[in-house]
Amino acid sequence: MSLRIVVCVKYVPDATGDRGFTEDLTTDRDAVDGLLSELDEYAVEQALQIAENADDAEVTVVTVGPEDAADALRKALSMGADKAVHVEDDDLHGTDVFGTSLVLAAAIEKAGYDLVICGMASTDGVMGVLPALLAERLGVPQATLLSEVSVADGQVTGRRDGDTATEQLQAALPAVVSVTDQSGEARYPSFKGIMAAKKKPVENWDLEDLDIEAESVGLEGAWTAVEDATERPPRTAGEIVTDEGEGGKQLAGYLAEHKFI
Repeated sequence: MSLRIVVCVKYVPDATGDRGFTEDLTTDRDAVDGLLSELDEYAVEQALQIAENADDAEVTVVTVGPEDAADALRKALSMGADKAVHVEDDDLHGTDVFGTSLVLAAAIEKAGYDLVICGMASTDGVMGVLPALLAERLGVPQATLLSEVSVADGQVTGRRDGDTATEQLQAALPAVVSVTDQSGEARYPSFKGIMAAKKKPVENWDLEDLDIEAESVGLEGAWTAVEDATERPPRTAGEIVTDEGEGGKQLAGYLAEHKFI
């Protein structure tokens, strides 16, 4: 039986752009270019490596987002994923991580899976809790923040590197895992891969397809909300200390005055 791997990916605003909020205090996704979250590229890479080492495996990438989020799917397909699912619905605007996990869990179940792979966090929200929420909603084991992952004999095995210790984790499939940016450099799509991606199947689903009520997602169903946002002030030149033999003392005095030490 084919090993069904599902990778959750996100279309995010380019971190090098001038990011901000719209009038309803949701992320302004039109002001800057979007792209596949860099941290999700590591998840796609690990899925492809697992599939390449399996006798029979299929990699499906899933995203929840607006029309432009298809660009994230195309990047993953050009890297080597087999097919994609795009969940798009106007009622998803303003959905937080809890609503996103609800939608993703429903899409994953509809697509069918043995292993779900996520990045360690998104580069816009940076919450890092989605894999755990997915595992809870799907009712399967989770092994998060792995720097190494493999699948054999119906089990997923991984290594989690901490500040003071390294853990070896193992879980029976089906399961959810997340991988860190230490898991291995993501491959660059080849020209052949880019051309092949154009012919790979992409399914488009909305909330009705997943039997999810609009009230459960979007701004109305969000458990969290941004109440206020203030634009960061421009950087100033700061204070220049001219060292004429007392520079060290002046620096220490400045740090002490501002309670840095």
